[in-house]
Amino acid sequence: MIKSLDPRITREQIELNNPINPLADMDQWETYEVFHQKKRGDQHEHVGIVHAPNLEMALLFSKEQFGRRGISVNIWVVKTSNVFASDYDDADIFETVPDKQYREAGGYKVMEMINKYKKENKKII
Repeated sequence: MIKSLDPRITREQIELNNPINPLADMDQWETYEVFHQKKRGDQHEHVGIVHAPNLEMALLFSKEQFGRRGISVNIWVVKTSNVFASDYDDADIFETVPDKQYREAGGYKVMEMINKYKKENKKII
């Protein structure tokens, strides 16, 4: 293991005589999308992209790049090639029925019932 004052090196336990070179066959590093969570229970938010030779290094780069800038309790790293999105031409899949009165609170007659109860029980209230 490399003896270094840098905790990133010692944490990853990188060896000096490592026969595996992850950069040997790569002309260009892959991109990874980074999501972080500010506090437990919050949703993860996209914070940026990192370039890395593999998933482990992408996580390490993400911790350095986005974890030190603000409060983070969790980081997700996903290959950009694994992120799928709908086409803008398929916008009709998001169209819904415009008449959705059943979702509105105005459809419920609660105030009428409350006022009727108050009127009938004026002596009690």
